[in-house]
Amino acid sequence: MKVLPAILATVVVVLGTTAASWAGEGDQFGQRFAEQNCAWCHGGATFQGYTTAPRLAGQRPEYLMDELTSFKRHSRDNPLSAQNMWGAVQRVNPDVARVVATYIASLNAKPARDGYGDLQGEGRSLYMGGNAATNVPACAVCHGPNAEGKGAVPRLGGLSYQYLERRLQEWGQGYHSSAAYPMQAVATQLSDRQIQSIASYLSFVN
Repeated sequence: MKVLPAILATVVVVLGTTAASWAGEGDQFGQRFAEQNCAWCHGGATFQGYTTAPRLAGQRPEYLMDELTSFKRHSRDNPLSAQNMWGAVQRVNPDVARVVATYIASLNAKPARDGYGDLQGEGRSLYMGGNAATNVPACAVCHGPNAEGKGAVPRLGGLSYQYLERRLQEWGQGYHSSAAYPMQAVATQLSDRQIQSIASYLSFVN
């Protein structure tokens, strides 16, 4: 896996030199760039994700563009991002990011449905209502009642259990600390059981 960042970076460099030849192709540019650069890790042409890389299909375009910027600035600093994404995005300019994000966001998303089924109810209660006793606010306030997200707030519905669990753990460990309040503060209040419950519930949300 150590060669993956180099492979991705090389692909991006090559495409960066040919991007001008794709000018005027509209949505086809976003599709071709995404499939030749991003599909490697994110589930092929449908972008439904793999265990180590999240589903991108149906994600909010504003969020995707923000994350590409975070990778480029190294502010999204969790280990897998540093290993696989920092080098890969260096030649992705804002115009390319916008077109690619718009294309990927237009794809239909399928729920991973890989969480613990017996934790769905508990996870839904936490997501919708929070937990006043542990100072955990309702996730739905920012991410929407159907985990659909809004603007730069990401869609969480249907993302894989392992990805969601890892991201919540990383927030609590202090990664991505430059991001906007309140995610880091919220994550530090979550127990392992609460993280497992929320991640399980969200993996089933369509």
